[in-house]
Amino acid sequence: MSNLFRDLRYGARALAKSPRFTLVAIACLALGLIAAYYLSRVLGSLLYQVSATDPLTFVMVSLMLVTVAVLACFLPARRATRVDPMVALRHE
Repeated sequence: MSNLFRDLRYGARALAKSPRFTLVAIACLALGLIAAYYLSRVLGSLLYQVSATDPLTFVMVSLMLVTVAVLACFLPARRATRVDPMVALRHE
């Protein structure tokens, strides 16, 4: 758990060092949320008993996507840490 907090602090410091990148990241996030809101109108006709702009649905789908992304990064990285570097280098 301490590694997670160390990584979060490292990420926060990296964002603080580059204010332009931070601004671009926040702007892209905002544009993505706005686009998702308006594109959900298109999908509104396909939904059954759920509003196209339901905040709970937005939050749950966002959490699901973040969870899948974290697992997609974490699981291979964890597996890679179990390999001895010398064995991996000799294999080539």
